[in-house]
Amino acid sequence: MTQAEIFDRHVEEYEKWYDDHSQVYESELLAIREQLSKLPENIKGIEVGLGTGRFSVPLGIKEGVEPSRAMAQKAIKRGVEVMEGTAERLKYGDLQFDFVLFVTICHLNDIKDALSEAYRVLKHQGVVLIGFLDKERSIATQYIEKRKQSTFYAKANFYTVARIQTLLKEARFKDLEFTQTLFGDLEDIENVQMPKPGHGEGSFVVVKATKK
Repeated sequence: MTQAEIFDRHVEEYEKWYDDHSQVYESELLAIREQLSKLPENIKGIEVGLGTGRFSVPLGIKEGVEPSRAMAQKAIKRGVEVMEGTAERLKYGDLQFDFVLFVTICHLNDIKDALSEAYRVLKHQGVVLIGFLDKERSIATQYIEKRKQSTFYAKANFYTVARIQTLLKEARFKDLEFTQTLFGDLEDIENVQMPKPGHGEGSFVVVKATKK
């Protein structure tokens, strides 16, 4: 079963996770907003692998790509323009966007191809933003230990910060900046957390890198 098929079959379970973990979700949104706030106003961006629009909608992202039709239908109902497709082959022309957001890199089939495509569709001085669970921190470790019992993470690929740095540099991105959140184990997070700069403490890391 492909990742898209897994998400097709478990949309409601996916949605319920965000409702049940609202403090975690809001903390992640704050960390992404921290990096988005550094960009100029009135710019055009997409989210790749946008799911049901849980990040696109509150972040004001109007369009993006999602391979799961069931997920895309939810996002469309939330007002997002969704193009069916994959991160590894974006159906956009070159130099189209000011930013590209990924929050689901652990589910990509080929992260190198996805970053190459992001680079292609970005304008010069455009940025890629990646929100991911640091493989070396507690939440990713928990998911890895329980992956056989997990609906969504059985086939997931988690990355260390060092690996993401290497992949971004290989894809020709420059000027990496980091923000982090989710300090502590997942079940212990009972309040929305403010993001901190850097990485190495929080389980959820957002990196911004520029096309130059």
